[in-house]
Amino acid sequence: MATDDQAARDAELAAAFAAGSEDGLRGAFERWSPLVHGLAARALQDAAEAEDVTQQVFVAAWQGRERYRPADGPLGAWLTGITRHKLADAHAARERRRRVVERSAGVAPREQGPGGPDEHVQDLVDRVVVAEHVASLGEPARSIVRLAFFADLTHVQIAEQLRMPLGTVKSHIRRALRRMRGQMEEGRDAR
Repeated sequence: MATDDQAARDAELAAAFAAGSEDGLRGAFERWSPLVHGLAARALQDAAEAEDVTQQVFVAAWQGRERYRPADGPLGAWLTGITRHKLADAHAARERRRRVVERSAGVAPREQGPGGPDEHVQDLVDRVVVAEHVASLGEPARSIVRLAFFADLTHVQIAEQLRMPLGTVKSHIRRALRRMRGQMEEGRDAR
C-alpha cells in the first residue's frame, strides 16, 4: 500500500509527465519501469524481450502522453494498460515467427550443402517471410512484384504482359518494395 507521501510524489510525477516534462519522464521511468519490466518478464519469460517491451511501453506512453489524464487514474495504472497491449503485440510477433519457422521446417532441404544447415535454414526463412509480404500486397502490385521477382521479367515485359504503362509498373514496384521493407523492419524490431 502506498503511503500518503508516496501517493503525493506519484501524483506530482504524473502531472509532470502529462505536462511533457523530461524530468517527469525520467521520474516516471525510475518509478514504474520495475513494475513494467516485472510484468513483461513474467509474461514473456525472456529478459531481452522484457527489456524491449519496457522501452516500447515508455516510448508509447511518452508519445501518447496527451491522452493521459491524471484525474482519471494513477500513471502506474495507465502504464500497466499500455504494457498489456505491448505484451499482446510481443506474443503475436512470437507466434508469427513460430509459424514461419514451422513452415520453413516442413520444406527445409534434407541434405545440406557447403553453406551449412544454418545458412540454408535462414535463407529459407527469408524466402518464406518475403513470400508472405508479397502475398499481403494488394492487386495489381502483387502480380507485378511476382512477375518481376519470381518470373524474372523486366519492367518492359511486365508492362506489355499486363497492358499497363511502363511508369505505372515502375511506380507499383517502388511502392511495394518500400512497403515490404517497412513491414520487414517492423518485424525485426518486434523480435
